[in-house]
Amino acid sequence: MAIQRRNHLSRGSILLAIYFVVTLLVPNLVLLYTEPMTLWSAEASLFLPMGLYLMWSAALKRSGIMIWLAFPIIILCAFQIVLLYLFGNSIIATDMFTNLLTTNPGEAGELLSNIYPAIIIVCLIYLPLLWFATRDISHRHCLSRTARKNLSLTGLSFFSIGLLLLIPAYRTSEERRVLVTEIFPINVMYNIRLCGQEFRKMSRFDDTSADFSFHARRTHRAGRREIYVYVIGEASRAMNWQLYGYGRPTTPRLARLDDLIVFRNTVTQSNTTHKSVPLLLSSVGTDQHEELFRRRGLPALFREAGFTTWFISNQLPQGAMIDKLAGDADHRIYLPAPRHDMQLLEAMKQAIAEDPDHDLLFILHCYGSHFDYRARYPRQFARFSPDENASIGKHNIEELRNAYDNSILYTDYFLSETIDFLRSLHDDCSALLYCADHGEDMLDDARGRFLHASPTTTFYQLWIANLGWFSPAYCREFPERVEAARSNGSAPATTRSMFHTMAGIASIEGDCLDPGCSLVSPAFDYEAPRRYLNDHNRAVPFPKTRLSEEDLENFRRHGIDLSR
Repeated sequence: MAIQRRNHLSRGSILLAIYFVVTLLVPNLVLLYTEPMTLWSAEASLFLPMGLYLMWSAALKRSGIMIWLAFPIIILCAFQIVLLYLFGNSIIATDMFTNLLTTNPGEAGELLSNIYPAIIIVCLIYLPLLWFATRDISHRHCLSRTARKNLSLTGLSFFSIGLLLLIPAYRTSEERRVLVTEIFPINVMYNIRLCGQEFRKMSRFDDTSADFSFHARRTHRAGRREIYVYVIGEASRAMNWQLYGYGRPTTPRLARLDDLIVFRNTVTQSNTTHKSVPLLLSSVGTDQHEELFRRRGLPALFREAGFTTWFISNQLPQGAMIDKLAGDADHRIYLPAPRHDMQLLEAMKQAIAEDPDHDLLFILHCYGSHFDYRARYPRQFARFSPDENASIGKHNIEELRNAYDNSILYTDYFLSETIDFLRSLHDDCSALLYCADHGEDMLDDARGRFLHASPTTTFYQLWIANLGWFSPAYCREFPERVEAARSNGSAPATTRSMFHTMAGIASIEGDCLDPGCSLVSPAFDYEAPRRYLNDHNRAVPFPKTRLSEEDLENFRRHGIDLSR
């Protein structure tokens, strides 16, 4: 009887070990259908982890203990399933881990409350596994020596087959980086390592950039005070702006301005805030990523040139490079809730009133159209309705679209009010430049993509709103720059141009500044092809960011040639 009972308990532990392997392979099985793998890579992506999991489950006699020791891998599997629910494809990117560490709790809560189906799926898969593992431990179930041997040998066989499959997989792979790009969870662990390296570089920024200087100088000064406003938008895709041909009146006030210049051919260098905003604040290009940690940003440049600088943000400090570059501003303000963007204008008005003597730079970091869209505007701007039930899902696409368009309508109000205020400062020479950090997916097509920061890009995340305004005094003082901006309205640009454009607006020259990147320079001549900073911080042409043919057709339909 005792032998039968031991055999029964051992069989239970074997079944638990198999259950463990199957549940951990769920992400791998889904990724077979979502990722563009070769046959060899696909087979290796199953055999390698299957072999590792089998050997892991038999490393000790107590399978339950080994399952709990694998808890970090279970978390990665759960995270991967949630990511696939959100974006429909791709592994957990380096940027996703950085987003996880830099997103404020309020934003995270807004998102999690709207992806409950994915949370339920994850709980149904992995909570029973952990419960059975706990039960296995409490009942002191053990694998027999024979069972452990069989599981280990089977695992070793599968693992060896996976290693052999890597040989043809590498030979048929375009990048020849199969192990760190296609084999889950090895690729995710590699991305965690890259994330750690990025945070280490960020933490050392004050040291690595301590000796940097732009050696900035102003080539021309207006005969009056100069006030320049740089507005960084959030998740504002151009295609939902009336100014860019959208069928709804989402920007009615801006559309009435005769002196507004709309840049119609701007794409972002990154679809994630923690990368895109630092690039908007820095002189570096996509192929100079390491320089980001050695150079100071826009506040430092304007301080060197004699401006008093303000960084006013509607977003909480994130512990990312945004805060490092903003740290050089003379004044930094992080606004309290509810964080509607008109608060930025009120803070700017107060700062101008308190400092009537200095030339000023204001960097206004918006909350814009960041999800949850309904929270980004006061209720009187709910022009498009219904907009209340905006949880994520195809069944709510009308409400989501309405809420998003209302957030654009509120941005229109904020920008037009800011321009009206600058226009009222008749004695001052002023200008405003607005650029969104990236766009947004909103269940636009059969892919069912939502939000931004996905490891693979889309037309909706890349094409962004970008515009400029110059006061009458500025137009009289610097007519050639205003004319250059008008001429460059359809010129191919990326967010890299924004730093150099702000420097050009303020007549600043110095090291690391390139007039060829400035939209207010007659010499603007962007180097083709435009490039995107991918998840592994490599500069790649946009067509190589896994854009679909539908995405490319959307760009062509809007007159945007990504080969330029």
